[in-house]
Amino acid sequence: MPPEILLWHWFAFGALVVVLLVLDLCVFHKHDHVPSLKESVGWTIFWYTLALIFNGFVWWWQGSEAGQQFLAGYLLEKMLSMDNIFVFVVIFRFFAVPRQYQYRVLFWGILGAIFLRLVFILGGVQLIKHFEWVMPLFGLFLVYTAFKLAIAGDAEVHPESNLVLRVARRLVHVSRGNHEQHGHKFFVHENGVRCLTPLFLVLLVIESTDVLFAVDSIPAIFGISRDQFIIFTSNIFAILGLRALYFLLAGVMEMFRYLHYGLAGVLGFIGVDMVVEYAAVEWLGHNPEEKLVPTWGKLVIIVVVIGISVIVSVIANRREAKQKERDQPK
Repeated sequence: MPPEILLWHWFAFGALVVVLLVLDLCVFHKHDHVPSLKESVGWTIFWYTLALIFNGFVWWWQGSEAGQQFLAGYLLEKMLSMDNIFVFVVIFRFFAVPRQYQYRVLFWGILGAIFLRLVFILGGVQLIKHFEWVMPLFGLFLVYTAFKLAIAGDAEVHPESNLVLRVARRLVHVSRGNHEQHGHKFFVHENGVRCLTPLFLVLLVIESTDVLFAVDSIPAIFGISRDQFIIFTSNIFAILGLRALYFLLAGVMEMFRYLHYGLAGVLGFIGVDMVVEYAAVEWLGHNPEEKLVPTWGKLVIIVVVIGISVIVSVIANRREAKQKERDQPK
């Protein structure tokens, strides 16, 4: 049996995350600037490496099954976060946020995301513990989400219709200045009145959008693991590297035109697995300790399905580029 996860383990992990975030904002990104490609690649590698080191620690500490669950959960959340990046690009473009201020918005957005993930995960685990029949409902919800994601394709995102944004504009004072005037400030005084800056409205939209993503992604990881510590830590490591990945991929997201089909396939598979697993245990007397699809099998399926969608996207882009070259007049 793996060692029991105690309260101090949670505090130790929380302290690690706080230290990483403080170093990130107050030391490495103290001054606003546009991250270069080299910098974005370096930070992306750093966060991936850190996650894999922690994965190795979990493997050694909690055993191979926990290690596989962490890795599968991390990859799943990392792939689902690709959709976040596309939406972030649209939001920042809509609000005309200069690239040097985008990192700070994403930083504070991640703090909110960490809190939301903790609440959703702890609440979800307790819900499943007391009401096992919730699992197939989560599974059906994931199947619906997969279907919606597959048919949505390149559907446009409309930040101006965000409910939180509309409510904020009606209830509070918003400054008249633009991003260049206020810099990275979220609050300013105008005519003796404390106002929100347009950048804070962007943060509100980012945070409210993350709630919607969490509603999709948290049920999915319950199909990988029921261990709330494994679920939370894999989620947080996926989120921590999201900013660097955003600046690395923001300009080339159109290259992954078929990624949403891969994500839909993964979500659909996990949803069906959750429903079938519950039916096998409750109706056929299957041993709940023996998974129909082992964790390593789910890990392989996630990697293969996402990998195929990325490869097909790259091939399609190359063919389209060659076709454009042939169609150009000589």
